[in-house]
Amino acid sequence: MNLSEKRIFVAGHRGMVGSAIVRLLTRHGCDNIITRNHSELDLTDQMAVSGFFLSEKIDTVVLAAAKVGGIHANNVYPAEFIYKNLMIQSNVIHQAYRAGVQDLLFLGSSCIYPKFAPQPMSETHLLTDVLEPTNEPYAIAKIAGIKMCESYNRQYGTAYRSVMPTNLFGPGDNYHLQNSHVIPAMIRKFHLAYLAMKRDVDGVVKDENTYGTIPQDIAEAIGYSSKDRSLSARVVPKVILWGTGSPRREFLHVDDMASACLHVMGLSQNSFSGNNPSFINVGTGVDITIRETAELIAELVGFKGEIIYNSDQPDGTPRKLLDTSRIKKLGWEPHYSFRDGLKNAYESYLYLTRQVGNFFSITG
Repeated sequence: MNLSEKRIFVAGHRGMVGSAIVRLLTRHGCDNIITRNHSELDLTDQMAVSGFFLSEKIDTVVLAAAKVGGIHANNVYPAEFIYKNLMIQSNVIHQAYRAGVQDLLFLGSSCIYPKFAPQPMSETHLLTDVLEPTNEPYAIAKIAGIKMCESYNRQYGTAYRSVMPTNLFGPGDNYHLQNSHVIPAMIRKFHLAYLAMKRDVDGVVKDENTYGTIPQDIAEAIGYSSKDRSLSARVVPKVILWGTGSPRREFLHVDDMASACLHVMGLSQNSFSGNNPSFINVGTGVDITIRETAELIAELVGFKGEIIYNSDQPDGTPRKLLDTSRIKKLGWEPHYSFRDGLKNAYESYLYLTRQVGNFFSITG
């Protein structure tokens, strides 16, 4: 597929994955990248999506738009997660088909696999057991998206494919401490604790202005008063993390995810026919404990204080490691090591708070 000659609609271009895909498409010489923000096109509105496809003459769709969040967000907003994701993907996939779009890439999630699936999880493990309860609504929506793509391929002869990424992180991530995933939450918690340890209240204020309100429990852990914009001299800053730290997770830098997406889009349809599922795992094939991840982030940030694990909070799935042998056989490998990926993510985080090049440096 020569993407430079296509009119490509990237749904969700402002998100972490969507923006990474747009950056990579641009570097590949794609001049006809079509994007719309939410105020311009509500993807949950069937008529609006229909009108968009009829007027824009799209050749290829990358469906990266979704409502996403961590354990807390999934627990608190389950109805929103299942409704919005079902509506977005149903509207985009169906209206793309109606408009004659033959090539579509749907972004799923590794949470589609059962809670106690054999490790590493291969594409054949889908729908073999019960899901993790904390993100079941989101997972069911993503499974429906995969099956919708498969069904349209079977009935209409389209080339709709799905990629199942492992846990992603990197530039453009969500650092809101009540709705973020594990790595961005850790980066911000350790960064705030580091600032508090250095008695840099201006840095804490700047971080809060950039990334949103600091929740009360985290403010108390670092001795910060948002009202007074002050740091207590009586509090020794510490970092409190959810769970026991024992679960194992696989992480992938978002730029590697973008390269995998373009690789999958360029594969022949024979790679997704016969006994080959229409969806494919994307990851590193290597996992690490949450505790080890925290220690690495603490080292990169420079925080040397106490790390506390709140075992009253859920751990989620004990282990999530993808079997990535299929995509590797098809010629794709990640570029970033985990440490280098974290370093890049933290540099991006600092850049947005305008503190890169000041007194911050990343060791190693």
